[in-house]
Amino acid sequence: MTSFGSNISRPANRHRNIGGAKIMSGRDCDLSNTTSNAVLKIKKRMAFGVIASIISICVTGFSPAFANSGAGAFLVAHSAISAPAGAAGLCGKYRWACDSSGHSNISQSDLIGLAASVNTKVNRQTREIADQTQFGREEYWTLPTARGGDCEDFALLKKKTLIENGVASKNLLIATVLDRSLNNHAVLVLRTPKGDLVLDNMNKDIRPWKKTGYTFLKLQNPAAPGRWDAVISGGIIKERPTATW
Repeated sequence: MTSFGSNISRPANRHRNIGGAKIMSGRDCDLSNTTSNAVLKIKKRMAFGVIASIISICVTGFSPAFANSGAGAFLVAHSAISAPAGAAGLCGKYRWACDSSGHSNISQSDLIGLAASVNTKVNRQTREIADQTQFGREEYWTLPTARGGDCEDFALLKKKTLIENGVASKNLLIATVLDRSLNNHAVLVLRTPKGDLVLDNMNKDIRPWKKTGYTFLKLQNPAAPGRWDAVISGGIIKERPTATW
């Protein structure tokens, strides 16, 4: 992760749970530039297995239409799925995080600039610290503390800030993904009339979801953000022919 002017502590290697399977990552929410090809291949095989398991739970068959549905400007929900483990109790703790009411009070011409500003500000002002280090548990979704926060905590703070600045909550959806190194990660998706954009603590720029290179797994349901949908799009999905699932 780019520090954007802050010194970021890097916790030691540990396993992350992705859909019930454990994958070793150097640290949460970080792109690893030192991952060897052999390790990356192992991660890919494990990730494909996890994604296949999710698909088998959510759909009756993995069809070409399902595989190609991520080609558009918007992430497409395929089926309801359980919330990420760390998000348990999130709606009770932060009502705004799961609110689907209200309308945006900001023009589309100002929206992108506001989102870029919030993304940059939160990335610069928030230190990254793993949940295990801060709370003694692998996953705990909350707003960043004075010590900092994990990737989903960055996403929550960005969502809260944008809501306070007039953006409708239903257009601000947290997503869980595999990053380019197949590490577990979370980002904030900004839904605009022209497509879904991603606010990421590992990138100073907001960009269309397709250009992140991430494999999107789960997304808050925009009509009821307390529920989650399987999206299974992008990243390594396009690398594997549908006939082999």
